[in-house]
Amino acid sequence: MLPLSERQRDFGAAILNPQAELPEGLVGPDGEPSLRRFSVYRNNVVVGLIDALKQSFPAVTRIVGDEFMMAMARIYVAHEPPSSPILLHYGAGFADFIENFEPAATVPYLADVARMERAWHESYHARESAVLDPSTLIGLAPREFEHVIFTQHPSLRLVSSCYPARSLWQMNWEGATPQPIDPAHPEHPVFLRPHAEVDARSLSATPFSLVQGLLRRGPVLRALRDATRHDRTGSQP
Repeated sequence: MLPLSERQRDFGAAILNPQAELPEGLVGPDGEPSLRRFSVYRNNVVVGLIDALKQSFPAVTRIVGDEFMMAMARIYVAHEPPSSPILLHYGAGFADFIENFEPAATVPYLADVARMERAWHESYHARESAVLDPSTLIGLAPREFEHVIFTQHPSLRLVSSCYPARSLWQMNWEGATPQPIDPAHPEHPVFLRPHAEVDARSLSATPFSLVQGLLRRGPVLRALRDATRHDRTGSQP
């Protein structure tokens, strides 16, 4: 019989491969191998992972429809098995997968909508931490900002899109009402959960660049100069 580590490896590989044979040494309650029993278990695992993705990406599901989402998620599950036993973490690479998924090419903003959903998800489940009291900065002299460096709040997430992906994400919440939008309008939302709820708001390009600069752990004045330069050149975040 194979060593336990190899049996576990073969079992994990066979779970996500419907063409795989029954792993060696795997038997049912009667002590006999049963491909039928294993196939039922394998299907339940895959369906569970697909359901987890649908719950984490409800707007994506609503945009493309349940049938397309299930087919797309099934392929993702086969290529990206969970790396953690906590399903809460599953789907971190789903937006990148969508971006390279050819059947979704007709919905060019879909990957960015998925990034919005993932950012909200990560922000909501981030650990608790105090936020900076703005009054802390009131007494600082202008020259002191050359040395002030901010640290990132655990719940802060930034997503930049050349599409109105934040608006599309919010319009595809359950019960939301679609509104006219400009498909060529870029959006740069910031997600933050300072208290109980996630605050998701879009910034213009310059403030978004400023926040990006602050997250690089550079001094405030340097981040401000860089963001202003981007504004003058018209470059995107």
